[in-house]
Amino acid sequence: MKISKIIPYPVKVGIRNQLLVKVETDEGIFGWGESGLSGREKAVIGAIEHFSEWLVGKPAFQIGSLWQELYRSQYFEGGRVLVAAISAIDIALHDIKGKALQVPVYELLGGKQRDFILTFATTSAPPGPEMIDQAKQLVEAGWNAMRLSPSGHGSKDLYEPREHVAESAKWCIKAREQLGEKVVLGIDYHHRLTVAESASFCQKMPRGTLDFIEEPIRDECPSAYHALRKLTDIPFAIGEEFASKWQFQPYVEEDILQFARIDVCNVGGLTESMKVAGCCESHYIDMMPHNPLGPVCTAATIHFAAAIANFSWLETRASPVEQYLGFDDSEIFLEQPRLNGAVLPITSTPGLGITIDEKRLQHQAFEFWEAPHLRRRDGSITNW
Repeated sequence: MKISKIIPYPVKVGIRNQLLVKVETDEGIFGWGESGLSGREKAVIGAIEHFSEWLVGKPAFQIGSLWQELYRSQYFEGGRVLVAAISAIDIALHDIKGKALQVPVYELLGGKQRDFILTFATTSAPPGPEMIDQAKQLVEAGWNAMRLSPSGHGSKDLYEPREHVAESAKWCIKAREQLGEKVVLGIDYHHRLTVAESASFCQKMPRGTLDFIEEPIRDECPSAYHALRKLTDIPFAIGEEFASKWQFQPYVEEDILQFARIDVCNVGGLTESMKVAGCCESHYIDMMPHNPLGPVCTAATIHFAAAIANFSWLETRASPVEQYLGFDDSEIFLEQPRLNGAVLPITSTPGLGITIDEKRLQHQAFEFWEAPHLRRRDGSITNW
């Protein structure tokens, strides 16, 4: 069975763009993948077009070998754009192989190690009484792990970190008081803070208020996380933007992170994700996958989570308090993962278990979107 065609579909579904990738074969079996580089989909399409020039005619079953060829057969290897393209192709090849062998993808990864996938949800209201109410709704709906909203996260123009740190800390304390000790609570700072700002936030709360803090600072400098570790004991959840096992390496080997926020659509697909999971397992680090995209990403991550030992929770953006991504677009995604309470079932459908109406997809528009360019009050640029 050989690859015959690769088709990228940049489309707006729900409130955001998705880059879905279809890989066809000469035997009529096809697979779907998804790229995770949100906001730079056209750059990834360019990489896919380059790869397609020589991928057509290659054996579709040789997934590991093709991964190496995609990554290593160029002078400027790696990087987020190239690896986002590799990720989508790799996931689609797993879908093809699962369908051809009539087995779910997790069987290609060693078989499932659990019966369902636990998820964590995220409150959507800014810190305040409504955020607490949303957290209580999630507990009532079955969630025992959740991520709270930081102050200022919805900013579109202005963001002053110090103005939001105290407010976020105050309402994290209130959430812990009202939800009790059994609920796992975290917060995502979207790498907006400095080491000093992050430490200030963490030190404003009693010990044990949060079970994790996600991406408090940018990831380029692992030693900065070492510095932050000396100033707080809150576990770190890091890695959603990492594009290889090599980017994870210092964070794993130096025991910087406690939860690996791996994104199968950014890190190199299922092939690379399994390698990262193995490295993390050797350091007792749990995988806590990033999942902000569409049903293809969710399905691929379910198979990954099913097949590894060191798994905690999978992000969901389709809880009763968010409905973030338009997953209910059944006109396009005819078969897709759906929550059963706070868990995602693991199906035995061959491949990823995704069915897409390609004709409708072909008529779905792509809408240009640019992330907010945030500034501080003095006019300088700050992190989105």
